[in-house]
Amino acid sequence: MEKIRAYELSKAFGFPSKEIVKVLHDYQVSTKNHMSALSEYELDVIFEYYTQKNQVKDFSIYDEPKKAEKEVTEEESAENAETVEEEISVEVVRKVRMVDTRVNTVDLDRIDDEKLEEFIPDNIKEGSKKQKINQKKKNKQLGNKQKQPVEETLKRKEKKEKKEEKVHVLIPDEITVGELATRLNVPATEVIKKLMVLGIMASVNENLDFDTASLIVEELGGTFEKEIILTEEDKLFNDVPDLPEQLKPRSPVVVVMGHVDHGKTSLLDTIRNSNVTEGEFGGITQHIGAHRVRVGDKKITFLDTPGHEAFTAMRARGAMVTDIAILVVAADDGIMPQTIEAINHAKAAEVSIIVAINKIDKEGANPDKVKQELTEYGLVPEEWGGDTICVEVSAKKGTNIDQLLDMVLLVAEMRELKANPDRAAKGTVVESKLDKGRGPVATVLVQNGTLRVGDIVVAGTAVGRVRAMNDDKGKSVKKAGPSIPVEILGLSEVPEGGDVFYAVDDERKARDVVEARKFKEKQDRQKKASAISLDNLFEHIEAGKVKDLNIIVKADVQGSVEAVSQSLMRISNEEVRVNIIHGAVGAITESDIMLASASNAIVVGFNVRPTPGAAVSAESNEVDIRLYRVIYDAIEDIEKALKGMLEPTFREAVTGHAEIRTTFRVSGVGTIGGSYVTDGKITRSSNVRIVRDGIVIHEGMLASLKRFKDDVKEVATGYECGLSIENFNDIKEGDVVEAYVMEQVEV
Repeated sequence: MEKIRAYELSKAFGFPSKEIVKVLHDYQVSTKNHMSALSEYELDVIFEYYTQKNQVKDFSIYDEPKKAEKEVTEEESAENAETVEEEISVEVVRKVRMVDTRVNTVDLDRIDDEKLEEFIPDNIKEGSKKQKINQKKKNKQLGNKQKQPVEETLKRKEKKEKKEEKVHVLIPDEITVGELATRLNVPATEVIKKLMVLGIMASVNENLDFDTASLIVEELGGTFEKEIILTEEDKLFNDVPDLPEQLKPRSPVVVVMGHVDHGKTSLLDTIRNSNVTEGEFGGITQHIGAHRVRVGDKKITFLDTPGHEAFTAMRARGAMVTDIAILVVAADDGIMPQTIEAINHAKAAEVSIIVAINKIDKEGANPDKVKQELTEYGLVPEEWGGDTICVEVSAKKGTNIDQLLDMVLLVAEMRELKANPDRAAKGTVVESKLDKGRGPVATVLVQNGTLRVGDIVVAGTAVGRVRAMNDDKGKSVKKAGPSIPVEILGLSEVPEGGDVFYAVDDERKARDVVEARKFKEKQDRQKKASAISLDNLFEHIEAGKVKDLNIIVKADVQGSVEAVSQSLMRISNEEVRVNIIHGAVGAITESDIMLASASNAIVVGFNVRPTPGAAVSAESNEVDIRLYRVIYDAIEDIEKALKGMLEPTFREAVTGHAEIRTTFRVSGVGTIGGSYVTDGKITRSSNVRIVRDGIVIHEGMLASLKRFKDDVKEVATGYECGLSIENFNDIKEGDVVEAYVMEQVEV
């Protein structure tokens, strides 16, 4: 179609051309003059303006060349206003222009509200005088039609229906407030308000546990279910539970525990030798940290651990490897400190206990006395109406060893020990070492599935393919099923005792998992996840992480152990129960630290000191040791910790130790100790304490510190010195002088 100029259109309508130009200017459509060619859009504006301003009942007067093809009466127009499309044919300079009067295509963004009202017919104005057109068209493209009200209505309806539907939310173990709000399709402020009603103050980025998050979802009218997030390790290890029909009986795994010199090693040797067949004599038996013995048609696996220390170390790493603990007690000696420790370790691990009363052949043996002492620690013999099996044996003469093994099998049968041999192997590293000729060597105990030569194994941060396997007799084997210990070769590095191992199919994914573990270990070392101490106890209580406060009590005499234990247990309140999991006389040992680490316990020492090894172990395992001279101070500290009031301002820092090697008296001065500094340094201004056999016998200040005849300010490690203590002359050879200073703790 040829372009129509403004003046040509003015002739056709019979209006001055300047009026047409004015309309275009007024409605900000264009700034053209009367000679300008008009676009199709500009024509639409002109026609819309004049048809609205000059409405007529009959359009036929504009169609002079021919008669109107269709007559629209006023009644038909009213009845069919929504369905009939009216067209106007106008002859302009021999051209026909078709105008659709049903649709408004005016660019509303370029027309203000007041002028827009001029386009509305009077009959509509009368019904909606108060209504204003507040929304302008957002689309800037010319020629686009305005969004239809019907479409908007449908969208609003759809949105309302969607809102009325209950939102179903997947909730993981932990979820942030912001993420929960996103999943609920509500503002984060709504979630925060609900939390405030529940008495929880949380920001958008704070984590909520599953229980709290699910409560919020219910409060906001939604439904939920637990979201199971599978990590790469979960996918790789595929550690799904076995079906009952897949399980088959397995051999019991036994650990032998007890006091030193009560016959643990002798008992193990007797059991091992009594089960060696004739053909095995003279052969080389390779020690791999575990062995199996045959009893009739059944077998028992024994772990050759050096004692409960290794047992607890494995448990501290989450390795529950043993089913039964044989507690060895000498009939002539009775219950001893390490026996008590062994009982507490076994109970904490929730394993069945069988008591072997050893050395019944020795003079002075009194098994009944042992049984009586056992009752004091919750182990009541069966013949006395309890459920603890006690067997009187002699490891030296081999008396009743068979009966002991029968009892092990009986307990195992009662526990119905089972595993699934028809799956990929899973187990625990019992011990490991680096062999110069063979590389990393690990003794593993298969707990489920079957391990085969050629399997890809992941153990802690070690990964590799099993190149060879040897059993406890040193014989090469191709496979090992549940409860069987084997020595394996082929790992990339030496794993740690207690590491759980898995046999997997994908070596590339296995190496990826190991790299991720190494990275996580590095992060953990950097931030050192805090263990429970009296300083942070209240924070753990507030966070809901602590329900039981486990305490190990060590004191100088048994009376103090009982007094401290009873006093601390009375502190329990509604939120936290105080448990004394072990109490004994003597210095704080590495065994105490291992038990504390495994049980997340605090060690309380009363008039005792930790051994050097225990102090180092406590620092590396982040075990909190609290040392006291007054019972009331211990009670007061723990009470304050429970209430969140503990505010330590000073802390003791040990600077060095010196050993008294000789003593001599000087008139007017007192006793002088000829000493050798074993570690750290001794300074003239130090506070000191005298420790004799692990027991603190005096605390005070140095009166003098000399090298030869000269007074000195300090003496370093490896040097000899003479020292005296203020108001204390009872120094003896073998005493240890511990020097310390009080440092202010930054709060």
